[in-house]
Order: sequence, then structure tokens, then C-alpha cells
Amino acid sequence: MSDQTLAQFSMLSLYSAMGVLTLAMLAFAAHLAWLLPARDEAAEHVEEYELVAAGGVSDAEPGPATSAAAYRPGDGELPSRARSAGGIASSLTILGTLLLTASTVMRGLEVHRMPLGNMFEFALTGSTFVMLAYVGWSLRRNLRWLGLFVTGPAVLVLGLAITIWYVDGAELMPSLKSYWLVIHVTIATLSMALFGIGAAVNALYLWQDHVERLGARSFMNRLPGSRQLEKLAYGLHIIAFPLWTFTVIAGAIWARQAWGSYWNWDPKEVWSFVIWVVYAAYLHARVTTGWRRQNAAIIALAGFACIVVNYGIVNVFFVGQHSYSGL
Repeated sequence: MSDQTLAQFSMLSLYSAMGVLTLAMLAFAAHLAWLLPARDEAAEHVEEYELVAAGGVSDAEPGPATSAAAYRPGDGELPSRARSAGGIASSLTILGTLLLTASTVMRGLEVHRMPLGNMFEFALTGSTFVMLAYVGWSLRRNLRWLGLFVTGPAVLVLGLAITIWYVDGAELMPSLKSYWLVIHVTIATLSMALFGIGAAVNALYLWQDHVERLGARSFMNRLPGSRQLEKLAYGLHIIAFPLWTFTVIAGAIWARQAWGSYWNWDPKEVWSFVIWVVYAAYLHARVTTGWRRQNAAIIALAGFACIVVNYGIVNVFFVGQHSYSGL
């Protein structure tokens, strides 16, 4: 198969993946919209919890366990429309991920290397890693409540890749022709994918914490509790942070081979270190007595904002030794 044919099939798979993931995003949105039970149903469950509390510990103070905000039934008790929408969304997500993976593989075959040489390829590979991580994780536990907040950003990034960052396949710059491209950039992409999912979970945690404090009636009542969401986000960052640490170290080693120095104060190097410092501060705050976990989550979101700046602004507008956007 010729390179031109591979390029055509890669783009066809990419457009197809975007269409399927857009449908999955809409199905996930419907799933969340239909999670909220009818008012009489919610009232019945609140009454049931109050009866249980009254029969068990009569002198207990009212708390979140006896409110509608704490009612989180299993999948079998979900409204039928929400359950159907969630099933459709999950199936479409798997299909879209397969199409996206095929597009990434064919781009790599077209250019005869790992597709990590410019902004378009990085967006394509990064989105693929995000979707593979989500699908793999969702095979072990029910993550339909998270689907909208993963597929939505993925579709947005792919849209930017096609409309703004797209470049035809081309030879790598001489300084990029190294085995460190595969090691350094692949690990960086994987860690950013995990940081991205972690940011989505942390944002949901802050939202859920606010809903629980208000005792409001929301579709968030059907999602995991704030404490569980915070632990999930922390677990993702525990995996992603060592990978990013390796990324910074591997980048320094590659810089020594390519430019003769481990550190050159290049804008990309500086921002990569800033990201490391912010996430280190998050992990430190997370285990420090006296720090509220809500504040630690805000630091983690600031870290992901630094990733967005590093990728979307530094790569494009800052001139340095890492000017490899291809634009």
C-alpha cells in the first residue's frame, strides 16, 4: 500500500472516529440527563433512608446519608432510558477508539516512524492514548458517568488537529532522528493523557463536593461521592507524575546528545519543569495535614492548565530549540 493511500485511509479513519465519538458524547450527555429520577421517586428514596436511620440510630444527626444527594443506586436501579443511552455510548466509544487507533497506526506507517513529529501527530496520538486509557479502565469498572468529560475534550482536540494543526506527512528534522523520540515523547504523551483524565475527575470532584454541601438535587447525585472521586483523581496522578518525571529526565539526556547540554533554558524545557513543580506541589499538598483536599485539587487543575499552555501556546508561538510544531 502506497504512502498516499495510507494517508487517505488514515484521514478517513480519523473523520469516522470523530463522527462516532461525537455521537458517543451526545449519548453520554443523554445518559447523564436521564440519570435524575422523578421527584416522587427521589422523595420515596429519601423517605426510605429516613426510616432506616430512624430504626437504626434514632439519635443520629441528619447527614448526607439521609438526603437525596447521597442516593446512588447500582446500575440495575438506573432509569431505563439512562441505562440504554449509557450502553449505546459505551459501544460507540469503543468503536470510535478503534477507528482512532487505526488512524494513528496508518499515519505511522505512512511516515515510517512513530507519529510524534509535529502538532497534528501529537494531538492524534495523545487523543488515542486518552481514549485507550478510558476504554481500558471502563472495562474494569462502570465509568459511563465520566464518558462525556473524556469524549468531549478528545473530539475538541481532534477538531483542532484537523482544522489548525494538520500538516502532511514529512521527514523528521535531523535533531529528532533518535530513538529518544519514541521513548521521551511517547511517555510524555501517555502521562499527559492520564493528567487529562485526572483533571476531568478532579473537576467533577469539586462539583460533587459543592452539590453535597448544598444538598441540591442534581444528576450528580447518581455519580460517585466526592470522597471517591477525589481518591480516583489522586490515583491517576500517582501514576502520571512518575511518568512525567521520567519525561523531564529523558528530555535532559536527549538534549545532552543533541545539543551538548542537559539544560538550555529553552521555553519548552522551562514549562515542562513548571508542570513538574505544580504537580509535585499537588501531591505534597494532598498528603499534608492542614491542607483541604479541595485546594489540592485546584492545584492539580492548575497543573493541567500549564500542560495546555505548554502544548497549545509554547509549541506554536515560542521560538526555541523545541520548535517542532510543523506549522
